[in-house]
Amino acid sequence: MIDIHPDARVSRLADIEDSVRGTRIVIAAFASIDSFVKIKPAGGSGDVVIGERSVVNSGCVLYTGNGIHIGNDVAIAANCTFAPVNHAYQDKNRRINQQGFLPSKGGIVIEDDVWIGANCIILDGAILRQGCVIGAGSIVRGEIAAYSIQVGNPLRQIGGRQ
Repeated sequence: MIDIHPDARVSRLADIEDSVRGTRIVIAAFASIDSFVKIKPAGGSGDVVIGERSVVNSGCVLYTGNGIHIGNDVAIAANCTFAPVNHAYQDKNRRINQQGFLPSKGGIVIEDDVWIGANCIILDGAILRQGCVIGAGSIVRGEIAAYSIQVGNPLRQIGGRQ
């Protein structure tokens, strides 16, 4: 089910796939989904919820996996990938594409007033607390402190919002 608020702006060049498993994709009022954003139900039955006034810029890919919850007033720069799912791969006697997925680490939660720089990768189990900033090219897994400024791989705190 795809539920787009009438006051949301979704580019006609965005690609939002409907789920065959009942995954919900919800885009709230005044949210903006730019051209060439891909939202793909894959790897689980979690919902994708994008909050009010949040912006997802061009080239981002969001897999539904174990779910993505994006709060209000979130800014996501271009070419970010959200992967709330983990492939199984340990069994060398089975082909990779036959091994399925590992248990959920909780999906992805992004609280209000967060900025995610270009080319970031956000992984299953990531929790980005209110007001944090993630620098371009970073890989995020685990919990990020509120109002912290974090960059890199491995991710490290370089400051905080004042």
